[in-house]
Order: sequence, then C-alpha cells, then structure tokens
Amino acid sequence: MSLTGLVLGTGFAGQGHTAALRSAGVEVVGMVGRTPEVLAQVATDLEIPHTSTDWGQALSDLSPDIVAIGTPGGAHVAPILEALAHGCHIFCDKPLATTAADANKLWLAAKDAGVKTAYAASFRYQPHVLLAKELIAQGAIGEPQEVECISHYNLNPLIPFGWSHRLDQGGGRLNNNFTHALSIVLHALGGQVLKVNGTTRSDMTHAPIVAGVHNFKTRRDFIPESAEDPSLKWGESDAEWSYTVLAQIRSPFAKSQSVSALFKHSGLQPRYQPDYVAIYGSESAIYIKGYYGTGPLSIYVNGDWKEVPLPDHIMDTQPPIEDHTQRNWNILMRHFVADIRGEAYEPYQTFEDGALFQQIIDHIRAGDGWHTF
Repeated sequence: MSLTGLVLGTGFAGQGHTAALRSAGVEVVGMVGRTPEVLAQVATDLEIPHTSTDWGQALSDLSPDIVAIGTPGGAHVAPILEALAHGCHIFCDKPLATTAADANKLWLAAKDAGVKTAYAASFRYQPHVLLAKELIAQGAIGEPQEVECISHYNLNPLIPFGWSHRLDQGGGRLNNNFTHALSIVLHALGGQVLKVNGTTRSDMTHAPIVAGVHNFKTRRDFIPESAEDPSLKWGESDAEWSYTVLAQIRSPFAKSQSVSALFKHSGLQPRYQPDYVAIYGSESAIYIKGYYGTGPLSIYVNGDWKEVPLPDHIMDTQPPIEDHTQRNWNILMRHFVADIRGEAYEPYQTFEDGALFQQIIDHIRAGDGWHTF
C-alpha cells in the first residue's frame, strides 16, 4: 500500500519524524512550519517538495494518509483535531497535550474518527530494555518486586529560554523525561499503573532569552558565556526540573503483589554514579546502565553481577542507526505503518496511552497524594 505523510514542525522532532516515515516506506510530501526561512532551508535539506506555514491548507492540498506531529506539546491540540477532521492517521511525539483534559479530548476524538494513532514515548524499544523484558518473562529474576529509575543530568542553567521552560508549551521534566522512563518500565514488566504519588521541584526560575534557537538538539550551542552579561534578557520558567514519583504497577509476572516503582530525576543536579534502571525480583535483579536503558545490562547471579550480551534476535530488530532517539522513532513508525497497511506488527503505544500518561503527570504536579487508576 502506497502511503503519503505530512510533517508538522521543522526542528529536531520534525526532522526525525521525516526520517522515520521514510524508513517505513512512506512518501513525505510536505512539511509545515511557522518560520518561513527555517522551513525553506529544512525542506530543501531533506528534499521535501511542498512547504507551508498554513497547516489547514497543507492538509487540504496534500490529503496525506499520515501526519507526524513534531512540535512542542503546547501546539498539539488544534492541528491534531484538524488532521482528524481530514481522516489522517497520526504519529505524535510526547507529551500528547499539556493537560489531561486536552489529552483525553484528543484520544476520544481519534477514537471517534476511527484512525490509527501512535504516541512516541519510544525509548521502550532500546535493545537492553527488550532484553530485560525477555529475562523477566523467562523468570530470570523470579517475581518482579521493585523498580528504580534514577538520573541526575547536571544541565546548564543557562540553556536558552524556550518551550521546555513553560508548562503551557509542553515543557517540564515529567513531560520529557518521565514519559520515557514510565514507558520503559511498563514495557519491561508488561505492566499497568495501579497507583501513583509524587512531588516536583522547580529549580530554575528563569532562563536567558537567546535568538536563533530553532532545533532542540542544538540549543546548547546558544548558551551564553555568563549570567552576568548585562545585555541578557530573561524569561520566567514555571516548569519542574526535578521530580520524585512513587508508583504501584500490576505485572503478570508478579502474581503475589504489585511492583513498587521509584522514579527519581534531577535536571540540574550533578550525578555521582551512572544513571540507571534497576528491576529487583524475588530471586535476582537486573541493572541497566543509563536512565533510558542504553546499556549494558547485568543480572545478579550467585552473589555477583554478570553482564548479559545482547542476543542476535534482538539486534536484528534494531535499525543500524547510532542515534538512540532516531532509532526508536523508526521502530515505532515501522509498527505504526504496518498496522495501517494491515500487515503484522507488534502492539505499540497510542493516544490512549498518551492520555493516561498526562493524567498521571497532572496528579504528580498537583501533589495531592496517592491516586488510583
């Protein structure tokens, strides 16, 4: 089946979604952005034939089968609803929306439209996460009992002001860090969230306003040399930069009780030891180096930790791409497009998951105690 795609966004995600669509055999016929000169340059570099600053007009002119939403979360609701009105299948980066109410609205609208949707909290496809999933299913650690996801990023507080500093634009570490971690844990455990509780902290109250930042991936290139520069202008940040989340997760491999999970992240604090994901069971434990499960993976055997090599059958599922984000987008897009074509695919996260994740995030930000799902 021949499929066409339209991309919204010219930055890191928009460019990455373009590559992911093409990797799945979809013809990218257009790109929409808000800054004409940036849009023209990106489209030229990526050899995209049609460009527009008018999303609705592009939908009408091109009638794409699939749209990929690669803009910050605060700019998702209106264009997604418009794409649904055109009957498009939708691939959307996280967060789905900036509030649970809006995310739920998008999920229900997509359900009513009868289209396919994909929610790209996609680091669940890291090869060492897939290995952990297999080991847990095989009973290698007994019944899973608890999980730790710990990270400290030591981010520069002078990262230029932008959408990541504003909750109304989809910023905050919960939207852009916790979503991946939660997805990783649920995938490894085959689990569902039962209860959640948490707290956040806004360590960064303001950030320098710097012109020329159009790509999230290169924003560090624009960090000013000193906060004392009198010419700097400042924007106010209301987004959380640290969080601590407790969760209870149901897993088919934990038959006696729910799995306890701790998600701890500090955006600005320095790390003393490597970030990690650990899953402890009744008989053994798994440790994956790297907060996003980048590896390697070790298992506790006979009183010592033993590194487990990645098996060929997992490596065979991985596109030969060094960049983790792009590789995982490609894998998710592969399953999404196969589903649209009526071909064999593995289950993937949809707008229903995006709506649930945003509900969880809203409750953590509210700090109103345990919430049951």
